[in-house]
Amino acid sequence: MLGQLFSRQTQAIFFNWKEKPVQRMLDFDFVCGRETPSIACIVQPGASGGFQKLFFGKTEVAIPYYGSIEEAARKHPMADVFINYASFRSATDSSFTALKQPTIRVVAIIAEGIPERDTKKLIAYARANNKVILGPATVGGVQAGAFKIGDTAGTLDNIIACKLNRPGSVGFVSKSGGMSNELYNVLGRATDGLFEGIAIGGDSYPGSTLSDHCLRYQNIPQIKMIVILGELGGTDEYGVVEAMKAGAITKPVVAWVSGTCATLFKSEVQFGHAGARSGGQAEGAAAKNQALRDAGAVVPTSFEGFETAIKETYTRLVASGVLVPAKDVPVPAIPQDLATAVAQGKVRVPTHIVSTICDDRGEEPTYAGVSMSELIEGDSNVGDVISLLWFKRQLPKYATKFIEICVMMCADHGPCVSGAHNTIVTARAGKDVVSCLVSGLLTIGPRFGGAIDDAARYFKGACDQGLTPAAFVEGLKAKGIRVPGIGHRIKSKDNRDKRVELLQQYARKYFPATRYLDYAVTVEEYTLGKAANLVMNVDGCIGATFLDLLSSSGAFTAKEADEIVEIGYLNALFVVARSIGLVGHALDQKRLQQPLYRHPWEDVLYTS
Repeated sequence: MLGQLFSRQTQAIFFNWKEKPVQRMLDFDFVCGRETPSIACIVQPGASGGFQKLFFGKTEVAIPYYGSIEEAARKHPMADVFINYASFRSATDSSFTALKQPTIRVVAIIAEGIPERDTKKLIAYARANNKVILGPATVGGVQAGAFKIGDTAGTLDNIIACKLNRPGSVGFVSKSGGMSNELYNVLGRATDGLFEGIAIGGDSYPGSTLSDHCLRYQNIPQIKMIVILGELGGTDEYGVVEAMKAGAITKPVVAWVSGTCATLFKSEVQFGHAGARSGGQAEGAAAKNQALRDAGAVVPTSFEGFETAIKETYTRLVASGVLVPAKDVPVPAIPQDLATAVAQGKVRVPTHIVSTICDDRGEEPTYAGVSMSELIEGDSNVGDVISLLWFKRQLPKYATKFIEICVMMCADHGPCVSGAHNTIVTARAGKDVVSCLVSGLLTIGPRFGGAIDDAARYFKGACDQGLTPAAFVEGLKAKGIRVPGIGHRIKSKDNRDKRVELLQQYARKYFPATRYLDYAVTVEEYTLGKAANLVMNVDGCIGATFLDLLSSSGAFTAKEADEIVEIGYLNALFVVARSIGLVGHALDQKRLQQPLYRHPWEDVLYTS
């Protein structure tokens, strides 16, 4: 590690997608005046490609998405930093893969708790191949005005307060990511700010050391002074001491090793990091502070004096002309995220969808204000659910039972009807269940299963107008319109549809009134005088009885009843019901492993 790790052109591969750290990196790029985002691409193991939308200032950008590190490195050869947000369980393997890519120069490992044996292997490989590891257990690092890793330096407000949008004159290194953020604030107040800051990580075996980075800072001309924040445990700080004594580090060093309070405890104390515990007197904070002081570093007597020591050293450098304070630069404004602005009450945003039938925001979903618990404990059925989600009210039990009866009766009508036939053919073509269902549903219309709404509309109009069955039927005939709900290919006067009989029996037994059903029966009597197969079919019976439910239950106004018929609620009931049978046919064909269907040519009339 001879000099700078990063620049304004540095780009990174981000492993294991995390929205906030990625967006914070792009926001940092923008306030620094970078022309291109520092994230070249995102790797999400198992992903099949694509893009992730993010913001680069005011502009929305698409960051490429890959499923493997190898593919990402191959397609983005200029990206030489690998930011690894994998968990400790997979961080070792992914870091090794990254280190083996010839284009990757720096690997930042965010996870803590990686086994020490694995970390040592990573370190050995990196050093043998002249690569740099930051971490494990690190937030990363930052070069002011150029590049930052993940969540380093925190929020955008903190970044600007610390003057990190432009380079300063201080090189900083620490084990702690949290304390690094605190020191960036200190440097922003006491000096002209940071040039580069690195948190090497708090584990016992960091991929790079305090002295590694201090020696780099010695070789970076823009860095005029070095600030170190160490901690008790380990001997890393002694590497800096030896470098200073050997003359390898000649720039002013201000240092503090935290953990001096450990001597107040009778037994060994484990502080926050895995490596933050004293294994002997030499690893104690007091001994390391004294060693640094003896080597020529400026070391205060307490952490409270750290900022003063930094400021005094900086002031001397300015006074001697060694350091020319960096000038502040204007910070471009970044639009606030909509969610944040809404939460702070700064903007009003109209909603894009209105829903009045359900609410899933509480502890359990509610249907029209009725909780799932109430439905289950109240022994509700599918009819109750339909009444809540479709009609937004709890209907009487006889009404919801009627709805359930309609669903049962319309669930299936054999494999020969058009909807079932389409579903069967599609299933035998090897398509998925959803495709099979949709192919069957698309046949529903005026000629198949779509006559319930029309039957209800025409029966209601004629009955409300007081038309006689003859006037009603002949009037439609004059217009070339078949009577909806009347007529059947198989059933006849002497072979009635059992479903129609059961529906009529139920309605007459439980409904307060059956005015529309009675009218439909008189129409049937008239049409049977014309042909034996002009019987009321199940569509017509459901349409008429549903009109009676709407008008006699007391749950709907006349206007609401008209709206229900006009919108198409009744055909929707057939769609829900028949979906059960269509799915059944699809599953049946798949279970039987039926081959591709081809219609026999002898059943086709070929003619010109």
